[in-house]
Amino acid sequence: MLSKVVIANRGEIALRILRACREMGIKTVAVHSEADRDLKHVRLADEAVCIGPAPSLESYLNIPRIISAAEVTDAVAIHPGYGFLSENADFADAVASSGFKFIGPTADVIRIMGDKVSAINAMKKAGVPCVPGSNAPLDNNQKKNAKIAREIGYPIIIKASGGGGGRGMRVVHSEASLQNSINLTRQEAAVAFNNDVVYMEKYLENPRHVEFQVLSDQHGNAIHLAERDCSMQRRHQKVVEEAPAPGITAEQRDKIGRRCAEACTKIAYHGAGTFEFLYENGEFYFIEMNTRVQVEHPVTEMITGVDIIKEQLKIANGDELSYQQHDIKVRGCAIECRINAEDSETFMPSPGKIKSYHAPGGPGIRMDTHLYNGYTVPPHYDSMIGKLISHGCDRLTAINRISGALDELVIDGIKTNINLQKRIIKDTAFIQGGANIHYLEKKLGLY
Repeated sequence: MLSKVVIANRGEIALRILRACREMGIKTVAVHSEADRDLKHVRLADEAVCIGPAPSLESYLNIPRIISAAEVTDAVAIHPGYGFLSENADFADAVASSGFKFIGPTADVIRIMGDKVSAINAMKKAGVPCVPGSNAPLDNNQKKNAKIAREIGYPIIIKASGGGGGRGMRVVHSEASLQNSINLTRQEAAVAFNNDVVYMEKYLENPRHVEFQVLSDQHGNAIHLAERDCSMQRRHQKVVEEAPAPGITAEQRDKIGRRCAEACTKIAYHGAGTFEFLYENGEFYFIEMNTRVQVEHPVTEMITGVDIIKEQLKIANGDELSYQQHDIKVRGCAIECRINAEDSETFMPSPGKIKSYHAPGGPGIRMDTHLYNGYTVPPHYDSMIGKLISHGCDRLTAINRISGALDELVIDGIKTNINLQKRIIKDTAFIQGGANIHYLEKKLGLY
């Protein structure tokens, strides 16, 4: 097994990786910025290396400094977590060329799946259903673009090939605004992603966001771990996730899940990954693949009993998967609420010192967080400070458990979105299940 792993991340995911490594007898190296000296995983790791000042570009996004930390500590592998450099093909290349193992897929696969156009084409070849679209980058031929849009049918959406996180997208409802929308999206993409390639897709007006978790090793084995519903979103950012997705039948799960697993073997994917779909009127449409562990991986772990981080480590070590598809059984329901350091009404970030922290407990409750009494949430990074997860034998039990856990959760000293999460969990549409991706923003008056 891997002897020592550098955890190239921060916060709750860094602590989650450290715990998995500890269970497997793997030593850990925590790399951190000057602002993160007091993070819990930094205190618990076998070794810690400061890699720069607070700004991410000078620390968590600084590839040479992370590689240097691995060299001076005699580590053998680097786990990127999520965010930061986790889907950066140049980082994966640098890790491998420096003689370390990158805990994730190869750089070539990251590049293919990181570019939306090439990812869609790869999935079509693999038999994964995709949204009707241009199937290629758009050029400046206005007549050609108008013809493609008419064939797809309005409304359509212009997307940046290198986009992500809800950025680089523009909905078009008529031909009159088509070319201007293409030009604007191209300009924005060039600035935001250093890639001005854009493409066109059918705009689904009331879809749900349903995604499939996969694991694939270096020996041609691949499985899926069922699906998650991540439709409760604000500004294209997930707020509440659950597994399995309400209303998805076992037949649908098996059909789409197996196609995702088969696609992994066809593109030589190694590691944990997620196929994201829009789901509308009983049909799945692939939109992108995340080539890393997801924020919401705990809900899948709760319903399957599979430790996804451990499997990542084993795959990187060259081991075969610990499971075959017939071993995977969906048991009950799990729900995750992202806990953010932000105002529930204005959504303004709220960094500061934690004066009092109390984690909820009870059957089926899990709290993934790096918080502790006296910890100071810095202003430099993403506002997510934890994830509250519940599991129950059925969906109603999971809802009741997480509702009670939200009431028990105490975070004093800063503002949080706990009150917003309480509203969502008690919302009639959420309780019924199956709300679309626009529901929460409409409820909040943002759509």
